[in-house]
Amino acid sequence: MSYSSEQLDELAILALYNLTTSQEGIKVHSKTAEPNAIAATERLFSRGFVTRIDGGYLTDLGREAAEHAQVLSTLLASD
Repeated sequence: MSYSSEQLDELAILALYNLTTSQEGIKVHSKTAEPNAIAATERLFSRGFVTRIDGGYLTDLGREAAEHAQVLSTLLASD
């Protein structure tokens, strides 16, 4: 199984979240962000991972996904 480019874009968005606090969100600016980042954030919103179409805060589901995404990134980066 391989990841689609859309899934990789979604993982990249989830990796942007600071998991040490639930009080910090992100905003993907429609005028300055890459189109693939905007589309990924919209998909995450439509599936209930984030609270706003342009990012916002992680939902409970989004936090779980972001934790897994960030752990996977760390594991893959280790030597």
